[in-house]
Amino acid sequence: MWHPYGALPASMPSLPVVSAEGVRLRLADGRELIDGMASWWCAIHGYRHPALDHAVTDQLGRMAHVMFGGLTHEPAIRLAERLTEIAPAGLERVFLADSGSVSVEVAIKICLQYQHAQGRTERTRLLTVRGGYHGDTAGAMAVCDPVGGMHSLFAGVLPQHVFAERPPDGFHAGLDEAWAEQVRELAAAHAGELAAVIVEPVVQGAGGMRFHSPACVAHLRAVCDEYEMLLVLDEIATGFGRTGAMFASEHAGVSPDVMCVGKALTGGYMTLAATVCTPAVADAISSGEGGGLMHGPTFMGNPLACAVALASLELLADGHWRERVAAIEQGLRAGLEPARELPGVADVRVLGAIGVIQLERDVDVAAATATAIEHGVWLRPFRDLIYAMPPYVIDEQDLAQVTSAMVAAARALLT
Repeated sequence: MWHPYGALPASMPSLPVVSAEGVRLRLADGRELIDGMASWWCAIHGYRHPALDHAVTDQLGRMAHVMFGGLTHEPAIRLAERLTEIAPAGLERVFLADSGSVSVEVAIKICLQYQHAQGRTERTRLLTVRGGYHGDTAGAMAVCDPVGGMHSLFAGVLPQHVFAERPPDGFHAGLDEAWAEQVRELAAAHAGELAAVIVEPVVQGAGGMRFHSPACVAHLRAVCDEYEMLLVLDEIATGFGRTGAMFASEHAGVSPDVMCVGKALTGGYMTLAATVCTPAVADAISSGEGGGLMHGPTFMGNPLACAVALASLELLADGHWRERVAAIEQGLRAGLEPARELPGVADVRVLGAIGVIQLERDVDVAAATATAIEHGVWLRPFRDLIYAMPPYVIDEQDLAQVTSAMVAAARALLT
């Protein structure tokens, strides 16, 4: 059986998990590990949360699934309403997708259909930045970094889009004028063929866990307005509080035309994502050729997933997540500070509930993972990074254990 980005046979064994509760995973041999990854950033409320458990079991007593073509149901309706209430201003139309990658596919199709409906049929390419990651399906791969990304193997068979340089590092860096001018020049040179700009706002996730200035996002908004392109913000990793704002676009004070969300949407219980857009975009598509958005997954609007997603958003509604994420940020900063003194550490950076130790060389994943496990923590290092994105419900003591394991893993690799 294949595991993500894995070979057969696997290069290292996978640990069997038999149960999970709170922030802990219990292994088949009885050991417990604090999950510093929140199951790839989605289990923000931890495991076995009573409200989320109840939402699933209650909905299961009604129906697990029903097709969304020609039918609808209350969980989907209420979820769409809730998403439009909390989304950046102007995003009022919701397409429910199966996964984050699919939501990006839908976003791309929205942009292409929108431009087609406007009579700009030659606008079939997108502008993005290097260092980005948007998913593993074909359309999403095409807007990931074509050279340094995980999909360079497929570069010759994917659509060829336009790539600007990666935004300069640093959340507080401000707008780099040279980068801003390069983006504007690319937009101007390719304006006749560009349908949209797509980026991860403020944080590039699987492309390298890098942070950039919100001013870069605001600049992209201005460029899109100038050249009649749509702005797509991929908030799959950054949405629902991870960066300290409900959505990372809030740091920039802008609203996109299209937004993708996923991962934490269901609190890590089930796979579900959404692509949200403005009424103007939806109206143009609906009145254009085809008469509607040309996409329709079999499990679109799955009632179980919608019900638990709604319950997850209700847990965020009290706003206490802001205090918890702020406390996690403080704990990550304090706990990771010793890593700055280690020889071979290139950078230590923290934003919201994201903590990163970047090495000067690639991580020995097996060795780093083993060290973290010895410290009672589950981490999933990659490339040159040892990082954590823990559940929001983690307490101070467990967070200190996570950061201690991260520093220990880095030290073991570098000394």
